[in-house]
Amino acid sequence: MIKGTKICGVSSTETLNFIKEHPYPSKFIGFITNYKKSHRNVSFDNLKKLTNLNNDKINFVSVLVSPDNEILEKIKDLNIDYFQLYNVDPERTKQIKNKYKKKIISALTIEDQADVEKYKLYRDISDIILFDGKGYEKSIGFDHKLLDKIPNDITKMIAGNIKIDNIPVLRNIDYFIDISGGLENENGKKDLKKIDFFLKKIKAYEA
Repeated sequence: MIKGTKICGVSSTETLNFIKEHPYPSKFIGFITNYKKSHRNVSFDNLKKLTNLNNDKINFVSVLVSPDNEILEKIKDLNIDYFQLYNVDPERTKQIKNKYKKKIISALTIEDQADVEKYKLYRDISDIILFDGKGYEKSIGFDHKLLDKIPNDITKMIAGNIKIDNIPVLRNIDYFIDISGGLENENGKKDLKKIDFFLKKIKAYEA
């Protein structure tokens, strides 16, 4: 059964409050913090405003690509539960976790089985391992069957071109599902009707 969901790329208080107040809110909300190539990237002032809101039982996630010390120091005191790290090697991941006392989602971008096997380098460091496609802001998918042999004791999350229509196919997996573009309209903005439909649909498949 699906463990729960993460809605990523949230950039407005309207969207955030809608998710928070939904009868079946997402377990994680992600904010793109330092990746300006993405249209979902938020400014520091906006991130501060969004994370100032009471998150109750929802985990706030700062999504960071190759973060330098400057951005980490800048956001360290914000109301953030997890750092989601792309392109960060295991040793630096450990340093970041120990210094900033944040839970860690290590994001691995997947094309083949060799990419999947990198999870072994992070399993004793990270709280969650995210298996994503190679596209970053382009949201490219990958073959989820590559993950079939990962041990059950690993807390896993999957992303990469997840669509609402995929959910029945994914319903028997023991992962968190990370979705972003699948909940947007043609203008790249989060669509509240799609979010509502998604959260109601996913509820039936959650563990």
